[in-house]
This record gives sequence, structure tokens and C-alpha cells, in this order.
Amino acid sequence: MTANSDSGWDLSVDNRNGQLTLVVEVKSKLNASPEWAARLRRNMLAHGIFPMAPYFLMVFPDRFYLWTNADVRLDQSEPTYIIDARPILNRYFERAGVKADQISGQSLELIVASWLGEIIHSEKSPEDINESQQWLIDSGLYAALAGGKFDRKAVA
Repeated sequence: MTANSDSGWDLSVDNRNGQLTLVVEVKSKLNASPEWAARLRRNMLAHGIFPMAPYFLMVFPDRFYLWTNADVRLDQSEPTYIIDARPILNRYFERAGVKADQISGQSLELIVASWLGEIIHSEKSPEDINESQQWLIDSGLYAALAGGKFDRKAVA
């Protein structure tokens, strides 16, 4: 899965009703601060690079930043959730034989697509989710993605 060059965003997921629910921007930069991520998001919004969706996830090899109700906040607001991505992504890095500081943007995008695919198709109940991913439950994103599908426009 790679980004559609026309769309401007890397990945997106529709909910089970076919409505755009999550837009994902993937960057291979390490140690991106919440302020840096918020500025990048603000610039992307200002230039109309991606459509409005209830959830916006900015993915870095070491950190995830999630904005909820992302369609209503066009400002430079701080992320709603700041997540340590290492417990989530390390098993994928190990499988691919790379370290977080070596991963390319395209490879990271494939890894994130795999992880999101697991959530979309998960048979697990929220109580069985790993503690490192509790933010998925708390934010409502897990329930929003369950049974959904990748937006075909963003999947090449």
C-alpha cells in the first residue's frame, strides 16, 4: 500500500459504513515534538492537503500523535493523545530486520498499514487489547475502525 500521489495523505480508513474516519500521515523522522507535529498538521490543513476526518494520526517510528474530532479543529492544537510507538512498532521492525532510525518512510507506511489492518479485522474484544494500545479504546478509534476498510483512493 502506498500513498496516492494525488491525495496528499499516506493512508486513510473508512468505517464500516463507508465514511472516512481516519487520515494517517507517516514520517520517518525521529524525536518529533508535539509542537512540531502540530505545526506540520496545521500547515497541511491550511493547504487543504487532506480531507477532514474525525481522527488524524501522525506516525513517526518512535511516536504517534492522534487528534480526535480532527475535522473541527483547524488550529495548531496539540495532539489529543501522545503515544509511545515503540511497543507497537518494534515487533514489525524486528520482523523486517530494521531499526527505528533506519526505516524509510515507505517501509514505515507498509508497517502502519499492517498494524491498522490488524485493528480493522481484529476479533479481539477491547478488554483483550495490549495495554500499550489502550489509547485506541479510550479515544474511540478502535471501535471506529473495527470492520472498516482502507480507503481505495489512498491505496495504490
